[in-house]
Amino acid sequence: MFERLMSARMLGPEAALRRARALIAAEQRARAFPLLARAAAAQHAEAEFHIARCYFEGAGVPQSLSEGLRWLERAAGRDYVEAQNLMAAMCLQGVLSPGTEVGDPLFATSMPQQGATDWARARIWAERAAAAGSPEGQATLAFILTIGPEEGREAARAAALYEASARSGWPHGCLGWALQRLGRASADPEVAATTDYAEIRVLMARAAAAGLPMASAVLGEMAERGQGGPVDVEAAARHLATAAAQGLRSAQARYGRMLMMGAGVRQDPVEGETLLRRAALAGDGDAAAFLGDLYARGGDLPPNHAEAAMWYRRAVELGLGAAARALGQLHLTGAGTVRDPQEAARLFRLAAATGDRQAPSLLTALIANPEAGAQAHAVGRAWFAEAAEKGDLVAAFNLGMCLADGIGTERDDRAAAAWLRRAADGIVNAQLSYGRMVLAGRGVPADPVEGRNWIARAAAAGMPEAQATLADLMVAGTGGPRDHGQALALYEMAAQAGLTQAMFAIGAMLGGGHDVAWDRAAAQRWFGMAAERGHALAQLMLGRYLARGLAGERDPVVARMWLERAQAQGRAEAAADLAALGPVDPGPSATAA
Repeated sequence: MFERLMSARMLGPEAALRRARALIAAEQRARAFPLLARAAAAQHAEAEFHIARCYFEGAGVPQSLSEGLRWLERAAGRDYVEAQNLMAAMCLQGVLSPGTEVGDPLFATSMPQQGATDWARARIWAERAAAAGSPEGQATLAFILTIGPEEGREAARAAALYEASARSGWPHGCLGWALQRLGRASADPEVAATTDYAEIRVLMARAAAAGLPMASAVLGEMAERGQGGPVDVEAAARHLATAAAQGLRSAQARYGRMLMMGAGVRQDPVEGETLLRRAALAGDGDAAAFLGDLYARGGDLPPNHAEAAMWYRRAVELGLGAAARALGQLHLTGAGTVRDPQEAARLFRLAAATGDRQAPSLLTALIANPEAGAQAHAVGRAWFAEAAEKGDLVAAFNLGMCLADGIGTERDDRAAAAWLRRAADGIVNAQLSYGRMVLAGRGVPADPVEGRNWIARAAAAGMPEAQATLADLMVAGTGGPRDHGQALALYEMAAQAGLTQAMFAIGAMLGGGHDVAWDRAAAQRWFGMAAERGHALAQLMLGRYLARGLAGERDPVVARMWLERAQAQGRAEAAADLAALGPVDPGPSATAA
């Protein structure tokens, strides 16, 4: 060591730096340290930069982050661009305490913990490096201007910096410029129409060749979508496999799914599940939810509801609303976890709050189930109230129905009417429900005209129940003029949609006694359709038609069958019709039901 020190002192600063460079190129940084010290004594910024690296790596000197940072900042202050770039990178990674590893902060799978990144200092050093024309500094500054603190973002300048860096061939610049162009194309169809996706793929390929995993992942997505070339699922799988092997969490999740399904690659459920687990444990909520689905439904993997519940719970912790809904369904049935309707209600509420579209209907069904318990009902109603107060019209409708029917709360017609009225501005079901409350004077003064108007709005929107209800009002002349012809047309529209009560009503109108032409044969057909669907009064009427031959044909055997069905459903008047039939001989002429 003494001889090497003496040798370094005998050299001039420039010669010492030249010999040090050769040793560093030969990966002998420890031997280069004395030479670097000689050059640094003459205030050579490059030597100071390499001394900093020696301290970071413990090469020729004891490892020391603080001493390395001191030398690095000296080199950066003397406008040594590599030092400025490394200072910016270390500030981005939040290198604030000894032991922190220095890596690549740009386009990382996750940023440092909140508060660790020193955006202000990073920008200062990146600005200086970019101003010196460094492609690396340009890309770093563009990154800061794109995802840094909101008040310091400059989208246009960031795009120009990325483009300049990409034109110099810097991998991060290529990736950043390509991502910027893809982002603009996805946000604006007109931009998408003129975007050169082939050129973007070239930029991505350069970045991927430099080992940037996100570039490989995006290349996979572009190949899968056919952007910049034909759809190529096999190429997509290859690119995603590369990114997954480099540790990119999102690529592990996507490639894992491809392996599970055999999409573009030979099916391998074991390897696919391994990658999905890796991604889920690293914080990918979609991967965790996918694993939950796999174990819940079985297929390539044996069904295991306990395992499904574990992964759904993991996805919920990562903020995935759909997983909260799925986990809630497991708690509702007790599959793989404890049966707990209250927890199911809480999870449905969480899913609904994160925008899951199926959760509100599940929450509605849960609080309508008396077996769910008062606590679950209260949780559901509380969410409806919270969402309704924020302007959610669906929640306002559900809250109004809870209050109207006393579900999860005391019945309150006045509050129910108020919420239903608010929801009626945009929810067709609420228009019908509010119209019925106004007709009945529940929670509001009775007003047949206003009630009919609201129901008419729902009917005009194509709601079968509203069409049949409006037809009922037109037959009776409630809230407006009688109009049996229009009522029949409304019943027919509702019947076409499968509404059983409308089928019965058509039969009743065509059977006589209304301001429409009689047609008892048609009436019998409509009664038959409603009877087949379990309508008790239609069964009674069909039995009478067949018993008396009102449509021209008597069939006592089939008549008895329908009358007995009507009686079994509580139509007591069917007893007299059955008695009038007397004994029936089920001969070969009897018609099948």
